[in-house]
Amino acid sequence: MITTPPYLQPGDIIGIVCPAGAMPVEKVSECIRVLNEEWGFRTKVGSTVGKQYHYFSGTDEERLNDLQQMLDDDEVKAVLCARGGYGMTRIIDRISFKKFRQSPKWVIGFSDLTVFHAHLYSNYYISSFHAPMAGAFNDGCYTSIFVQSLRHALKGEKAKYHREGHEFNRKGEAIGELVGGNLSLLTHLIGTESDIKTRGRILFLEDVGEYLYNIDRMMRQLERAGKLSKLAGLVIGGFTEMKDTTQPFGQTAYEIIRDIVQDYDYPVCFGFPVSHDKENYTLKIGAGYKLKVGKSKVILEE
Repeated sequence: MITTPPYLQPGDIIGIVCPAGAMPVEKVSECIRVLNEEWGFRTKVGSTVGKQYHYFSGTDEERLNDLQQMLDDDEVKAVLCARGGYGMTRIIDRISFKKFRQSPKWVIGFSDLTVFHAHLYSNYYISSFHAPMAGAFNDGCYTSIFVQSLRHALKGEKAKYHREGHEFNRKGEAIGELVGGNLSLLTHLIGTESDIKTRGRILFLEDVGEYLYNIDRMMRQLERAGKLSKLAGLVIGGFTEMKDTTQPFGQTAYEIIRDIVQDYDYPVCFGFPVSHDKENYTLKIGAGYKLKVGKSKVILEE
């Protein structure tokens, strides 16, 4: 059975780190304010927040140490990653989970944090939150249902998300542990210690800024690796800012995915609000979910 970290209580401390790409302090300040003043938590800001080393928020060693300290700190009850970008792959195999396994806590983020979520689930069977990060709190957006879904999840409230139907949806119901995240990262994890098992699970996928031919290539890599054949269900989120070549590929991202999974019989949902855009619900990796795909409505609930 999946290990679920303790949910948060008022006054609990949330650590904030940048384990991958750099992020200026001013872009994190609203998130800190909301966590402290609106949501009733306290925050501890890591040394990588506001720091920059080329593309990254610090050297590999600095980012590893900052994240490790937050994971091991008994006072910190959850770790919010301020942003993704790229960098977790460079440090994931050096993280010690010895203390974390004894006292697990919620780790929050998406995009590049797909690597951490997958590694934690595959190796230690501990749940984590694929959820909005610090930038999502800016410009008053912390009041949106998507950022608020993180607040509800931290308090231990069960999720029940609704979405209107999509013409490519395949009707049906599925029950299974929820796994997934960013398509490109999940593809890169195949054959590594962080690779996820998908048999009998509900898999969710999203991506941003990719060429359409690469979406086709990555989906076919998942298929060839056996990641798509035995699913309980498939949830396709946002595929935003897609790019095309001079000679057009000829299909949208959703059309590519529809055709690749057309011969399977499990329910498939397109257009679910998990993405690099503002529509990004909090999803609990490894938790049991029920997916209901109807003609006009989709429900995903714990």
